[in-house]
Amino acid sequence: MPGSSTPHPPAGSAGEPAAPPQADALGSVGLADKLRSVLRIRDFRRLWYSTSLSSFGDWLGLLAITATATAQFDEFAAQNFALGAVLLFRLLPAIVLGPVAGAFADRFDRRKTMVATHVVRFALFASIPLVNEIVWLFIAQFVIEAVSLFFIPAKDAAVPNMVRRDQLEPANQLSLVTTYGLTPVLAAVVFALLAVIGAPLSEAWSGFDEVDLALYLNALTYLVAAVIIWNLPSISGRRATAPVSEGGESFLGSLRSGFTFAGHTPLVRGLVVGISGAFMAAGVVIATGQAFAQSLDAGSAAYGLLFGAVFVGLGIGISVGPSVARDLSRQRLFGVAIVGAGIMVTVLVWSVALWMALVLVVAMGFFAGIAYLAGFTLLGTEVDDAVRGRTFALVNSLVRAALILSLAFTPFAVGLFERRTVDLGWFDVVLSGERLALFAAGLIAIGVGVLAYRQMDDGRPVPLVADVVTALRRDTTARRRLAGGGVLIAFEGGEGAGKSTQVKRLQEWLTSEGLVAKATFEPGATPSGAGIRSILLDRSHAGITPRSEALLYAADRAQHVDDVVRPALEAGEVVITDRFVDSSLAYQGAGRTIPLDDVRSLSRWATGGLRPDLTVLLDLPPETGLARARGRAAADRMESESLEFHQRVRQTFRALAETDPDRYLVLDATGSPDELAAAVRVRVADLLSGLPLQTLPPDDAGGDEGRAGRQHAPAARRPHVQTGATPQLHP
Repeated sequence: MPGSSTPHPPAGSAGEPAAPPQADALGSVGLADKLRSVLRIRDFRRLWYSTSLSSFGDWLGLLAITATATAQFDEFAAQNFALGAVLLFRLLPAIVLGPVAGAFADRFDRRKTMVATHVVRFALFASIPLVNEIVWLFIAQFVIEAVSLFFIPAKDAAVPNMVRRDQLEPANQLSLVTTYGLTPVLAAVVFALLAVIGAPLSEAWSGFDEVDLALYLNALTYLVAAVIIWNLPSISGRRATAPVSEGGESFLGSLRSGFTFAGHTPLVRGLVVGISGAFMAAGVVIATGQAFAQSLDAGSAAYGLLFGAVFVGLGIGISVGPSVARDLSRQRLFGVAIVGAGIMVTVLVWSVALWMALVLVVAMGFFAGIAYLAGFTLLGTEVDDAVRGRTFALVNSLVRAALILSLAFTPFAVGLFERRTVDLGWFDVVLSGERLALFAAGLIAIGVGVLAYRQMDDGRPVPLVADVVTALRRDTTARRRLAGGGVLIAFEGGEGAGKSTQVKRLQEWLTSEGLVAKATFEPGATPSGAGIRSILLDRSHAGITPRSEALLYAADRAQHVDDVVRPALEAGEVVITDRFVDSSLAYQGAGRTIPLDDVRSLSRWATGGLRPDLTVLLDLPPETGLARARGRAAADRMESESLEFHQRVRQTFRALAETDPDRYLVLDATGSPDELAAAVRVRVADLLSGLPLQTLPPDDAGGDEGRAGRQHAPAARRPHVQTGATPQLHP
């Protein structure tokens, strides 16, 4: 589009300092765009290829191994015992070896660990059809799962080092949807095709059937995946160049420190409690599934439908959940989503028809998917690389232990209660052991969700209900406001970038085009804000703490929105503001190193969820901007901060812009004011096209050009822009 900006190079590229940890996304961008952005990272893309291939092999191997186990026996009871034993052997190694595998992942080269585990699994899966003995099947399955425990934390701990912080959630979305959505379906289809091929093949080659084909194909996927990972030295980890023999913490000491870290860190403690409790509840749901389906009198297919509904909900939650609740901090979202899943399970108990149960199961899966993704992302973003492998391994171990306990004890608990029918007048409700177990599982999920929330949300500045309400209503409010014609344009950037100049020039141009445009600024646009401004910018108030500063800016912004911005927007005017919420994210979030989620929720609450329709970022190296600002007058409190402070501010602005390109116009502020104003006019004209904006009376805008513009603005609702060569504004 003419006048649109060329994106800046990603933070952390050559010649640029890496983006600060707080620089994650504020705005919204389409899931497809996020996934494409992540897949453009070469090393992550190759790792995703490898893990997708091995995930496909895992599911295909599970189908083949369970088929092999049941094929060893003719009696129904023996077949089910063999099937249960295989599943038990898949879970048991995690209890003993999980934490050890995590400590291993933190101390040794992750790439070599992942390659070695793939090679071992290749050999073991290939050996199963060759040996063709049930005892060896159990032994091989146990060793395969034990080896997998070393692969999982190494892979999970490596991903956060390959992507930016704001890209970790879409990276996890891609991985989880692939693992639990695409590859199991593909594996089922391939296994079915192999069954068709296996019949004639077994006639030509005695003893060779579709199960053998599946196992050999599974083994091959691990070998190919190992080759891909071997060519990714970037995932080796922080210990890749430092041999363990050089000294430092012992292996057992490393293991102990991992448990200590998890026990004494509220966020990790909340994650461990929440995920373990949620999976314990999930085990109850799985164990009671068939009995619950029978209680609905819906036929033999009901269990399959309910089972599939769980994965449908899980996939929807992982895919679209972050978009629905994108403005809630992941610490809050994690606990809230677990509580939501628990509520769905408790309501599920009272289902009297299959369609009701299916709706509630999808809803339960939706909340579970949101919680799983949020917890997985928090482990990657909030846990330091030094202990990340141990933390992932501890969570995986506890998850499997919780599943074992619930799967083992739930059937016995269900059997203790006889089925009873309760007449409720209009309909009958069947009370049975499986429904009571489900109700208990729902209560467990609600309890651990609340506990996790209390552990992880300590000290948040905005009440939960207010945070949720403003987060959910923002898009609705924005659509309603745009339908009424009001438009909010914010100018952002560091010191000396020229925001005030461009705000004034844009207002003058819009007025000349016959539109009502209001220019305002932060802080100090209201009488109370003027007093706050004097406190915030006066160098004599250097003792203000970072949190106090953030609260003062939020108070000024709340008054500014209520008294100035929102009334003008509701009147259909164009409001141009010098600074808005993104300045708080950059200055108080990254600059003052306050957790960005805290600043985001506080600012969103102060503005009632109001967000600019266009944010113009005037990007300028801090050295140049500070020289400009200090050349005009004595440095204020913000301008007196260190160069490192302003570099963090700049990188956060750039990261915010990169995560929401549709809302941002990024311009190189070293260009001339005329060049910048021309680019801004083109983008603003495109934004205002088709909106029912308020226009000035003919006598209020001057000049022939203004009158000519007014003749077109009411009809086309688009200001007139002189066409011509657009200057190149970016380096």
